[in-house]
Amino acid sequence: MSEAVQRYVAFSDDPEGGNPAGVVLEADGLSDDRMLAIAAELGYSETAFLFGTRIRYFSPLAEVPFCGHATIATAVALAERDGPGDVVLTTVNGPVPVTTRRDRDGRILATLTSVPARISNIAPTDLRELLASLGWSATDLDPALPPRVGYAGAWHPVIAAATRQRLSALDYDFDRLATLMAEREWTTIQLIWREAETIFHSRNPFPPGGVVEDPATGAAAAALGSYLRDLRLVPLPATVSIHQGEDLGRPGRLLVDIRADRPEIQVTGTAVAIT
Repeated sequence: MSEAVQRYVAFSDDPEGGNPAGVVLEADGLSDDRMLAIAAELGYSETAFLFGTRIRYFSPLAEVPFCGHATIATAVALAERDGPGDVVLTTVNGPVPVTTRRDRDGRILATLTSVPARISNIAPTDLRELLASLGWSATDLDPALPPRVGYAGAWHPVIAAATRQRLSALDYDFDRLATLMAEREWTTIQLIWREAETIFHSRNPFPPGGVVEDPATGAAAAALGSYLRDLRLVPLPATVSIHQGEDLGRPGRLLVDIRADRPEIQVTGTAVAIT
């Protein structure tokens, strides 16, 4: 691999935690086939390719419209090269402003602001097929958190488990779920369990990208923010903490800021280079 590909873990300051992402800060001249080949060779759920301030994301199998953890990784890579500050990244679905800054411990924190976020209903037939693919029944769901599909640059069904044990025991039909998600243009499934009013645990199957599960997903976190806001499931303004990757042994933490007076959702996290 001759291109300058950097490797980062997003939503953790431990290289053994969070979600790995590839980052190519200077992708001019790369063809779609070459970017797909780089993403496949890395094997991470997504690799980000930067063309000036235009950004594209590839999984090992296909291009995806938006990826939060690769955006956070790219922002930290830019801050390490150029210094912290603000940049507006152009995705296929609109501009995504990103701010980087150093915290008290000297770590670089990155905050992305999503495109306008919204939710939609999930068709009953789709929900039945989704639950069957997961091996879940209706009694496995939390009745206080109804199934919906959230959007913040990409579409993510939001499905709430009634117990932490149900979330932990994830063993799904990969091909069946991949077919459904590809037909509906869903990126990952945002499976959640609510520990407290603003504390959630999450898992994200990603079979359309050739990945069993994403350890941390900023795009799905933003979609969850729109879900919580639009269904009035948290008092606003709110900062929601999402714990993800624990069941994979790659723990990470995402902070989601939700306000009633704006359609965008903000997601904040750290990233660290993999050496």
